[in-house]
Amino acid sequence: MPSQRADARRNYARLLAVAEEEIAVHGADASLEQIARLAGVGSGTVRRHFPTRHALLEAVFRERVETLCDHARDLSARPDTRAALLEWLNAVTASAATIRGLAIALTRDRASDPGVAHEHCASAQLTRAGDLLVRRAAQAGTLTPGVTVTDVLALVTGIALATENEPDPAAEANRLLGLTIAGISPLRE
Repeated sequence: MPSQRADARRNYARLLAVAEEEIAVHGADASLEQIARLAGVGSGTVRRHFPTRHALLEAVFRERVETLCDHARDLSARPDTRAALLEWLNAVTASAATIRGLAIALTRDRASDPGVAHEHCASAQLTRAGDLLVRRAAQAGTLTPGVTVTDVLALVTGIALATENEPDPAAEANRLLGLTIAGISPLRE
């Protein structure tokens, strides 16, 4: 049995590495059959490790999402609540615009089953992480009343999807985020 566990761990690691490469090239709809073939395993092995495409996307983006969540926690103690929120939104936007497939994964997280809580999915994690930043900015009066973390993440995801085929997606996403911020959090003097 120990050799099977080692084989399973190797298969998982190989599948994840191949999936990361394929998603970077082909986006969130990369072929699961192609991933299995390139990893040297059968499609059944892919399904055992990742029962759904959503599970595969979650695994591929887990580290990046955790980094963004950590960044939100680090920023939550900053006294300038607007600057903290904007720094985090810039980081999320840059990631979603430049890491192919991430924006699609975020939209699928929200659309997969709105009636069921998906505690570990990327959008749920980012929502929890960014909620404190949004609430603090709202309490400080630096955010338009009624704007929620779900709203800002939907805007970020939309910006990322709209700019993914631009020559410089990060720059265009940053420009569009600036226009969006002017609407939801106008700079007050």
